[in-house]
Amino acid sequence: MRTLWIFPGQGGQKSGMLKNVPSEMIQRVKELTGVELRDRDVDYQDSIQIQLAILILQLYNVRQLKKIQEPDVVAGHSLGIFAAAVASGVISEDDAIKIVYLRSQKMQESFPVGYGMGAIVGLTRKEVVALVDKVNTELEPIFTSNQNSELQTVVSGSIAGIKKVLDLAKANSAQKTVLLKVPVPSHSPLMQSVADVLEKALSEVECKDPQCTYLANFNGHAVRKVAGVKYDMINNLTHPVYWDTMMDVASELGVDTSIELMPGSTFTKLVKSKFPDFRTITMNSMNLDDIEFLLEKWKRG
Repeated sequence: MRTLWIFPGQGGQKSGMLKNVPSEMIQRVKELTGVELRDRDVDYQDSIQIQLAILILQLYNVRQLKKIQEPDVVAGHSLGIFAAAVASGVISEDDAIKIVYLRSQKMQESFPVGYGMGAIVGLTRKEVVALVDKVNTELEPIFTSNQNSELQTVVSGSIAGIKKVLDLAKANSAQKTVLLKVPVPSHSPLMQSVADVLEKALSEVECKDPQCTYLANFNGHAVRKVAGVKYDMINNLTHPVYWDTMMDVASELGVDTSIELMPGSTFTKLVKSKFPDFRTITMNSMNLDDIEFLLEKWKRG
């Protein structure tokens, strides 16, 4: 059995998701950043609260899972790469908290209003690129972004541009279009200023080679050296997330079991649709004892 740990990014946050996280972990966020995590729907309108809350939830999940097993492969989606980097031994919990705080702060400062992301289901990436090219202007910039599956593509940029592309997608027989709960144009060239800040900050952080295989967002490839993980952490926001490629690589590495950390179950559904024979676990809907039982059972064959 080879296990993949999946770390989702923004979008699945909801009130009460931190209820089981130890108070000392919540307090550590406040000590390092000055931010008090409140865990209410009203707070999750704020990018800083969202990112720090998801990170600390996933760091708690990592602590829980490591009592049972170590991952063979880790894959974070966008924000999820930082908890994935901790799980693989690249950076410490404290450094991840500080870097994510800086990341979220600079993202919010760069694009306070009028920007975001949208998703299109049912069109190929080539078809979405053609629609984006029709809409993209200097005043209403929009870019083709993440590739979550063969027929699920994300766009990033101005809200006005996104809405125009989503309308065009509907007119061109897209199965579904949605404006995502992400208040910034992540994974587009618009985020270069944030990458510049992260590069400087990460130059002062001690990073080590990953202790398991790390799947990189920026090209979907397997990474086994610290340089590749650092590049991903720095430049993650300026590149699309090639999730579909990441899952193909995971399969090629012999992965047959995935565990999706909190919050949500979106990526488990993507895995099951792409690889129906994969055994999957979502921490969002299963307690730790049951997870341990299943893993032991599958390990024994």
